[in-house]
Amino acid sequence: MIDTGLLSPVTAGHDLLVSDGFVLGALVRAECALVAAYVELGVAPREAQNVIDWTFGIQEKYGSPAAGLDTDRLIVEAVRGGNPVIPLVGMLKEKVPAEHRSWIHRGATSQDILDTALMMVAQRAMDQVRSSLRIAGQRARELAVAHADAVAPARTLTQHAVPTTVGARAATWARGIERASTCLDALSYPAQLGGAAGTLASFVEITGSPETAAALPATYARVLGLDAPDGPWHVTRWPVTELGDALVQALDALGKFAADVATLSRTEIGEVAEGAGGGSSAMPQKQNPVEAVLIRSAALRAPGLAATLHLAASLAVDERPDGAWHAEWPTLRELLRLALGATRHAASLASHLRIDVDAAARNAGATGGRLVSERLRGVLVPLIGAERFTELLAGDDDLAVRLRALPEAADLDVDALLDPRAYVGLAPRLARGDSGAEADA
Repeated sequence: MIDTGLLSPVTAGHDLLVSDGFVLGALVRAECALVAAYVELGVAPREAQNVIDWTFGIQEKYGSPAAGLDTDRLIVEAVRGGNPVIPLVGMLKEKVPAEHRSWIHRGATSQDILDTALMMVAQRAMDQVRSSLRIAGQRARELAVAHADAVAPARTLTQHAVPTTVGARAATWARGIERASTCLDALSYPAQLGGAAGTLASFVEITGSPETAAALPATYARVLGLDAPDGPWHVTRWPVTELGDALVQALDALGKFAADVATLSRTEIGEVAEGAGGGSSAMPQKQNPVEAVLIRSAALRAPGLAATLHLAASLAVDERPDGAWHAEWPTLRELLRLALGATRHAASLASHLRIDVDAAARNAGATGGRLVSERLRGVLVPLIGAERFTELLAGDDDLAVRLRALPEAADLDVDALLDPRAYVGLAPRLARGDSGAEADA
């Protein structure tokens, strides 16, 4: 085995659904489903489907129909033709009685089978990705509501800016994840069936009817539980690029969540902590934010993979691509692999994240009241002028003492003015999912 996750801990244990075994199983199912589609349209005899399905154990949507196939031989022989379908067809026919062999791969081209199989693999993997992402979003939303009023310093360009709340920050995580979930839910997984050059000429010949040939792709898709294609997409690669883009959006959202966790769990900040941090090989006192680190590693790798998918799509020349199509296979699988691992870690991280509201409040007061300088400017500049106001903010001592020493501030409630909880704007409402727009309407 070349890669079982030794150097990819974010995916280790979470990538079975995109393993070689699952891909090979999907290839076999794609071949068998074509026979079933012919049978549904009255072109092939029912006996052919029964025998072929029995031979490869096609009994349920997902399973191991590749059992008994020589994977090592398939890998070696795939090199000669540039894809695994060519030798697979021969291996399948070897196992089927002679009178039914002609229905294996009949009229199809290698790309029909491989594209369809990859859509099957993607669809199954995405069921898991979407489930994990929903959990992460739900947990982030729960954190937002639970800590809607817990004051914390907002940071812009790494520095304290104005007050916010822990819940508002968590709501930002939730909104990004929820938006990504919506995009994943809208994806299509079309079957591929166009024949040698996307004209379906072979299927017209086999069925003896242009109308029956035209109905074959949708029937094929229905047998496999995929979406019906609006036409062959051999060189129109939107099913792949849209999938890649949606996965990157999801990993972007998780990357933001993980980056915040990693930052906020720094020793000197301490506003959050992973439920069970990881240790260090050299420093026994450390509890590293390991799940956040792993999620970030996936988020950093994903955009480059999606870019490769777009590059391949833009170079899908003629009616069948020469290399661009081949570049998609490992790229798409790695992107799915990263998403499977990262979303599972994100669901775990969001479910077990510990919030230290006391640390957040302490940090909000770390600059001696200067966190509300935006508010102070509007109140004090009319009283003391811009130059004196700038001088007032200099240093890092307690601003309340300086304010009380100002004659012009004699009538001000200094404690209320400097209270960061009184200058969080709509943060609590945003945390609870209510910006006030409904009330205004």
